[in-house]
Amino acid sequence: MSITAEERASRSAQAMWSTDQASKWVGMSLDAVGPGTATLSMTVEPRHCNGHHICHGGIIFTLADSAFAFACNSYNQIVVAQHNTISFIAPGKEGDRLTAVANEISRSGRSGIYDVTVTASNGSVIAEFRGCSRVIKGQHFEEDISGDDAQ
Repeated sequence: MSITAEERASRSAQAMWSTDQASKWVGMSLDAVGPGTATLSMTVEPRHCNGHHICHGGIIFTLADSAFAFACNSYNQIVVAQHNTISFIAPGKEGDRLTAVANEISRSGRSGIYDVTVTASNGSVIAEFRGCSRVIKGQHFEEDISGDDAQ
């Protein structure tokens, strides 16, 4: 029995979220997922701020990286980061609700490219992230994908 691409993305995200202690520990929520896309968000708390009283860049990177992970793992294949870059545009401030929206740019063979935009509550862009992914062996849940969307 075949499932839709949306169901596959949802089930993959549920499987990942159930064991993703890092994203939960930081305080993220998984807001949406679809084939090649994901949205995660978090509120900047005092524990996320650095010595300049702004959100630590590593926390912003972690939010973007988690959105990237859920987007590229939405096909029920185990996918890891190959390399990532981030450009910080504006500071995240305590109390801001940061939202990271990841979108697939390219997916071919075992490699993918994803862009993630992190915005603040007022819509201003905080950071732009690009992630390159690599499919490795395994699935998030049991499914025969040999004739489906497998790459």
